[in-house]
Amino acid sequence: MVYEFERILSIQSHVVFGYVGGKAAVFPLQLLGYDVDVVNTVNFSNHSGYGRSGGSKTTAEELNAMFEIMENNELLVPTRLLTGYIPGSEALRAVEKLAIKLKHTRPSMIYLLDPVMGDAGRLYVAPDVVPVYREMLPLATIITPNWYEAELLSQVELKDMASLRRALSILHQQYHVPNVVISSIPLTPWLVNALPKAIRPENFDSSKYLLCISSSTSAQALSHTHLLAHSPENGAAMSTVHAQCVPLIPGYFSGVGDLFSALLLGHFHPTDTPDNLNATTLSSAVSQALTKTHAVLLLTQGQAQNLPEEERLPTDDELDKSIPLRKTRRARGRELALVRGQDLIRGHGITHVREMMLWEGFWNSGGEIEDSTQ
Repeated sequence: MVYEFERILSIQSHVVFGYVGGKAAVFPLQLLGYDVDVVNTVNFSNHSGYGRSGGSKTTAEELNAMFEIMENNELLVPTRLLTGYIPGSEALRAVEKLAIKLKHTRPSMIYLLDPVMGDAGRLYVAPDVVPVYREMLPLATIITPNWYEAELLSQVELKDMASLRRALSILHQQYHVPNVVISSIPLTPWLVNALPKAIRPENFDSSKYLLCISSSTSAQALSHTHLLAHSPENGAAMSTVHAQCVPLIPGYFSGVGDLFSALLLGHFHPTDTPDNLNATTLSSAVSQALTKTHAVLLLTQGQAQNLPEEERLPTDDELDKSIPLRKTRRARGRELALVRGQDLIRGHGITHVREMMLWEGFWNSGGEIEDSTQ
């Protein structure tokens, strides 16, 4: 349930056709009852998965002009801020300047920063965007990096439990981010071996699942002293960590992270007390976001399976290059089923919530954490 006068300013990409960036975020937030003001950082025909796209990027000058006029007209009044794909450092600086101003005017404003930079070891923004995001981290209430983006922000290669703990401690302690969510983490052997049995599904096969981790040092989480583990080095409370394994859905889908971040922001209410004693407000919101995102993906997959054969052709790099419409039709058939799934987004028809599970002993199991302040 949305509280009175909740308004979100969404700053991210826009496509004419399909559902990525703002197109994947704004409609779900409106379904949850929020007024949403929209700033487009790019205006493209479609997402890059189609192979061909056209459009333009919004310049820093254009962003600054919009923000200035909105401020002069007393239209910059969000209670929440959501930022996503911003391809260049100058445009990102304009957004940073706005975020600082908004936080100064309304310190209680909730800011979900999705540091969209790349995936699977590949950057898809200019390299000079990365240090700007690091500077912006202290402004954020919640960040939602993927595995690769968490490495870029923390400058720690995630290769074992010690490095995972170090990365989270850097984000919490050095950059003062109270809530960190890392979604869609591949279940490498070291991570599988570290997972508590309670978090592993029955008949567990790591190749068929991804892992989502949430870590919170919010005041509400810190009040749950019986949940918190302590740093083996200094004895200080670090964070409350939750995790959940999510079944993989075959096929390539775009906009999933944008939808997830929007749903997470929409369900995050820091003044609420979760019904589950082992939960935090962050883990409760992540549970809702995971559940609804997965439900929409299942609906999308089912819809794609019933499409004409020409829209279900398998990936073939050589044929896709010589016949570009093969790739276009395949991507078109896998656009998120947001309109069809709007009842799921509202919570209707959801019979089971994928609860984030408390990861007991996360901070003191297997290996030492390095000093994150060095």
